[in-house]
Amino acid sequence: MGRPPNDPLRSLTAAERQSLAQVARSTSERADRVARAKVLLAVADGATFTAAALLAGRRSGDGAAKLVTRFNQSGLAALDAVHAGGPPMQYGLVERARILAEARRSPDRTRDGTATWSLTTLQCALRRAPDGLPHISTFTILQTLHAAGWSWQQQRTWCETGVAERKRVTGVVRVTDPATPQKQP
Repeated sequence: MGRPPNDPLRSLTAAERQSLAQVARSTSERADRVARAKVLLAVADGATFTAAALLAGRRSGDGAAKLVTRFNQSGLAALDAVHAGGPPMQYGLVERARILAEARRSPDRTRDGTATWSLTTLQCALRRAPDGLPHISTFTILQTLHAAGWSWQQQRTWCETGVAERKRVTGVVRVTDPATPQKQP
């Protein structure tokens, strides 16, 4: 028999047990959250860390022990993934809110040089702003927009192929290229 754990699992409340069981049974939840919930429930039912890890499809009991320690400290938030390696995250909630505020703003043709946002023009606007983000990348902007539930193709306005608006003395005229069907593949 193995040695007793350094940090045993604290007793679960009824609400925590119910939430863990619901996540463990879920078929639409992310697989890593389901596995973590299964490990915690198995440990709560008296299984060793190694047995609980194997039950959840993991190989090592060390990960289960770290998960139990995290659960003892932060509760159900331990089911969420933590930043594990790589460069540290640079942009927090304030910066992400700033990115979304800039994306919601309608671009000014003279100041921003565009009538519709693209990732590059949004990046330039964020870098130029006095309260902006001087080292922001288009990847970070894209990830922030996706996390906020935006689909870039649906948010961007597109113009028709072969149609242009021209400024004339009489006003703005809509001009259509008659050869557009032959030019399209």
